[in-house]
Amino acid sequence: MARRLTAAALTLLSLLTFTACTDGDAQQQPTGTDPSPRIVVASGQDVTGKNGIRQQLIDAWNAKEGEHGYRARLVELPGSADQQRSQLLGALQSGSAEYDVVNLDVTWIPEFADAGLIRSLSDTAVKDPEDLIKSVDSTSYWDGKRYAVPFNSDAGLLYYRKDHLVKASASRTDLGEDVSWDELRELLGPLDDAGIKDYEAIWTTQLAPYEGRTVNAIEAFASAVPGFRITDDDGQYVATEEQLTAGVSELRERTASPYTLDGTSEFREAESLSAFAEGRTTFLRHWPYVYPTLHETFGDSLGVARLPGKSVLGGQNLAVTSSTSEQRAAKAAELIAFLTDPDSERCLLRAGFAATRTSAYQQPGTAPECGHAPAYAEGPSASPGGESTARLAPDRMADGTSYSRDILLPALSEAVHRPRTPLYGAVTHTITTELDALYGPPKGPGGSRPGDAEVAKSLDEALKEILPG
Repeated sequence: MARRLTAAALTLLSLLTFTACTDGDAQQQPTGTDPSPRIVVASGQDVTGKNGIRQQLIDAWNAKEGEHGYRARLVELPGSADQQRSQLLGALQSGSAEYDVVNLDVTWIPEFADAGLIRSLSDTAVKDPEDLIKSVDSTSYWDGKRYAVPFNSDAGLLYYRKDHLVKASASRTDLGEDVSWDELRELLGPLDDAGIKDYEAIWTTQLAPYEGRTVNAIEAFASAVPGFRITDDDGQYVATEEQLTAGVSELRERTASPYTLDGTSEFREAESLSAFAEGRTTFLRHWPYVYPTLHETFGDSLGVARLPGKSVLGGQNLAVTSSTSEQRAAKAAELIAFLTDPDSERCLLRAGFAATRTSAYQQPGTAPECGHAPAYAEGPSASPGGESTARLAPDRMADGTSYSRDILLPALSEAVHRPRTPLYGAVTHTITTELDALYGPPKGPGGSRPGDAEVAKSLDEALKEILPG
């Protein structure tokens, strides 16, 4: 039986996505007093832990210092994703931090590019650009120019407990890409009657009033309306009230009680992961980085499939700041090319991130070879600092499916974008606020909630207020 991790440990892992707790040296801004040439990389904290995969790739670059003459230093920013965005905007606009490379959420690229805070890049910053997954690479562009290179990607996945499905006598316990929300809802009665310890509801996700709510909303809207977009390629508003009404209806239906766990409207990544780990739900919508830990916890009792309907594309891209000198910018582009080369992407995939290159997924049944990072190489060893050993979940699943090639790669290739606009911060705030009508305290007569059309009309009007077009 697989070793079961505590819910607290799983919660801690999930919190690493948005909460950084770096050592004092990492939080200090570079002062420029170091006489050695140095490229400074600013990023949120690595979910693979201290001395994790990102630091190991930096170390691999530094080991080749004799070839390029520069060393790289990783600075991990504290706080939530929104706080990190604010820190980077403030630092780059004021020139208070000497960052040469910034690791940006894919939704921030238009904003930073439009503000002139990052440089446009030539293809010399990308090794073998044809190898990049097209949907993923498209997040690197704004106004027809490349401003970044994909570092690690993301797409929502459906995790599930096979042992729950067995106890509920489900017609199938290995779910494929054809699984639907209707099929999941039909399991309500059998799961309720199965007498599963700690079980409370079919599924949970992230619906607290933050980016997770926006992600779930866009997934529902895109599933309900083929080709749905809030903005076009130029950031112009193109959605209609009718489309938003269909999307709100889909979101309300898939997150309704009794299918969704009580309290999900206040859940972020940490809380939803803990609920699933405790056995309170059979299904969980989450990101690829939790797969190694969940597999370590549940072994062959864990299932993973593509989300029913559409999944939102996430991830981070590396960009060169406009404030760095021309000479350092050239070296920064070399560093980005190294950190995103095929071997680096194979290492990222082994560590639990979603790789951005098709070639990383071409070895089904075995984890791809990784040469840059010792802890994630074939025959994993302790990391150089001795803090941790890599958790390497098997790629081949019990039913013969390749997790990376058959599930993760198609999910990334077919994932939908969140609105691409320099005003994304205002857009996501508007969506989360307007959807409080579904998940916040009822404000209607007798504690009632507004209908789908009313919520959609209010959302449409609010988006028209902030977006051009």
